[in-house]
Amino acid sequence: MQKEKEGKPLKKALYAGSFDPITAGHLDVINRASRLCDVLVVGVIHNPSKASAFSGDERMDMIRKATAHLSNIQIDRFDGLLADYVLKHDITVVIRGLRATMDFEYEIQMAQMNARLYNNKAETIFLMTNPEHSFISSSLMREVFALGGDISGLVPDCVLEMMKSKALTAKGE
Repeated sequence: MQKEKEGKPLKKALYAGSFDPITAGHLDVINRASRLCDVLVVGVIHNPSKASAFSGDERMDMIRKATAHLSNIQIDRFDGLLADYVLKHDITVVIRGLRATMDFEYEIQMAQMNARLYNNKAETIFLMTNPEHSFISSSLMREVFALGGDISGLVPDCVLEMMKSKALTAKGE
C-alpha cells in the first residue's frame, strides 16, 4: 500500500503556451490550476516558426502582472521540446487548457507523444476553459484589437494597456 503524500497531491505543475498575449481564458486556467498544486510554472514557449507580437520578456512581464495575486506561480521561458523541459525541471504534471473539441484533437495527439517522451515521469491533465472564455484566443484578441474592436475583459487590464502602448509606439506617437 502506498503511503499518502502530505500537502497537495500535485507538487509541481507546468502550464505552457506562447501567451502572445495572455488572455482571460489563460488566466482562468492558471487560477484554477494553481489551486491544484504546490507550484505552478507558467512556461512561455518560444516557437521559432511563429512570429510573435510580443517579445518573450514582454509576455513574461504581462503574465507576472496578471498573476501577481497568486503566491505559488513561477514564470519561465523556454524553447525546444516540452518534454525536455518537464524532465529537466522535475515537473510531474502538465496542464493543458481546452476550449472546444477541435483543441482536444490536437492536444490529445501532443499529450500522447509527450507521454512517450516523459518516460512515465509526468502526466498531462486537461482543464476545460470556462464557457464564457471558450471563443477567446490570443490571435483573435490581436486581430480584433488591431481592427479597433473592444477586447476589454477578454484580456487582463495590464495586457490591454501594453497593447495600447505598443500600438501608440508603432504609430510613432
